Amino acid sequence: MHLLSASCVCALVISVLLRQVSGLVTVIGLYGETLEIPCNYGVVNAEEDVMITKWKYDKGEGLSGDLLVKWKDHNVSIMTTDEYRDRVSMAAKSSLLLSAAKLSDQRTFTCMVVAGVDITEYPVNVVIQKTPEGLEISDKAEELEIGKLTKLAKCVAKDSNPAAEITWLKNNTTLKADGKGISIQASVLVNDVTGLSTTSSVLEYSAQKEDTDAVFTCSTKNTLAAGIVSSPVTFSITYSTENLILQVTGQDSLVEGDSMTLKCVADGNPAPTAFNFHLKGEMVKVENADSYTITDVSRNTTGEYKCSLVDDPTMEASKAITVNYLDINLIPSGNIVKSAGEALHPNLKIDSSGDTKVSWTKDNVKLDKEPKFAKLTFADSGHYECEVTLGLLNQKASLELTVEGVPVITELTKKRGEDGTHEELICKAEGSPKPAVSWSINGTLIDESPFVNGKITQKIRVVPTENLTVSCTVSNELGVATKTINVSSIIEEVRMDKKAQTDENDQTKLVVGVVVALIVATLVLGLAYLVYVKKFKQGSWKTGEKENGSSEEEKKLEEKVEENSQKAEV
Repeated sequence: MHLLSASCVCALVISVLLRQVSGLVTVIGLYGETLEIPCNYGVVNAEEDVMITKWKYDKGEGLSGDLLVKWKDHNVSIMTTDEYRDRVSMAAKSSLLLSAAKLSDQRTFTCMVVAGVDITEYPVNVVIQKTPEGLEISDKAEELEIGKLTKLAKCVAKDSNPAAEITWLKNNTTLKADGKGISIQASVLVNDVTGLSTTSSVLEYSAQKEDTDAVFTCSTKNTLAAGIVSSPVTFSITYSTENLILQVTGQDSLVEGDSMTLKCVADGNPAPTAFNFHLKGEMVKVENADSYTITDVSRNTTGEYKCSLVDDPTMEASKAITVNYLDINLIPSGNIVKSAGEALHPNLKIDSSGDTKVSWTKDNVKLDKEPKFAKLTFADSGHYECEVTLGLLNQKASLELTVEGVPVITELTKKRGEDGTHEELICKAEGSPKPAVSWSINGTLIDESPFVNGKITQKIRVVPTENLTVSCTVSNELGVATKTINVSSIIEEVRMDKKAQTDENDQTKLVVGVVVALIVATLVLGLAYLVYVKKFKQGSWKTGEKENGSSEEEKKLEEKVEENSQKAEV
């Protein structure tokens, strides 16, 4: 193996053209990692006519130091004897590998390529970066006072390159120094041995009341890695009480028998620990607590309640409290018996703490309005119920109305049975108590409806053999009602039906006979006309006179035929 000596290089410089590529390539490496520095952007390869590839570096003050060299068809030869001896090697495409990168490696490395009669140099600028080891918030303030600029904390980013830029955030929103309520002071300390920088940022902050639960963090960004964010911190903010609020548990739904708790809420920090509760003229002092409970409340508990600070009685809060109650009274109620035609006006009295909703039902069917009766009927009988609601409160009252009266027959009808061999008699009645139904003729009971709303219907089957007058009688303990209806004999009705049917058939036959006779007459006249015309035409062609006469006769015949045709149609 032959090394490229200084005399050889001199000779080459004399005999060939030395070129240095313009423009400086920059390569960024990570601190402590292996860095690959490309030669000619990585386009140098073994297939080219490359005799020598050599790497060197800028030592400063115009001096350079050789690192390694590779002759064609020979192995790489390490030339340096300084700290780079065990850290440099050559990779594919003549790239320089530099292990354990450090800040002192931030310099220019040059790749020199001898190909044919040309010597070309490719300088590369190396930059080494390092992310901070972490972000740590220290020197936290114990508490912040509203309106006073106070050192909140210090954020430190250790060992980075370049020096980290620290940003402060409150609830993930960036804080910027404004010279008033926010002040940020940053400083950088460089390690003499490693050259790495440690950045410190101190935040001074003037807190407001809304910062009580605020979360503060600090962050930094790096070109080679994602941003780093510190652990969140919060601070205790002290301020005096300015407002009191009296809260009542279950205030909108308090009913008699409940318990209620009064709670006095102060906006100071730290919160007061002693309060006075004013209970409708009575004052109760509570220490080391902010609540007071009243059990088994009643409508008499309704009123105005207050709480105040023990240290400052002039600062107080009040609340009007209502205990909901509901009482109802329905007059009349229970079982009510009335006579048909009487009036009834139920009266519902309501005593409540607020507006109520009232609904009525009759026999579990909702009514559109409150029941009022100027003249009772049997159909008005039933179970009436009212329901009154106030929030969660609910009260019900009811009455059972029975309307009594002498029964009346509202309808008595008859109809022929479907088989035509019997009559069905139907008697409809109203009354209360339930009326009994009887007939003046023996018959077979077909159906009796249920007794609902004072109404009943009974249907019987009879086969009368002669014309009769049948009566229906309804009766209860209050009276009797009777109504009659004429019923014809089934035999007589059948005979009359047959006679009516015979007369109808005779009329039908007569109409058909007349129509047939007219049609026959029309046909005969038409045939006679055709014969006449035929005979007439045979002898009338000789003289015009006969022709004219025949024309008039022909018209008369045509009119006659048309007249008969119209009669036939009728």
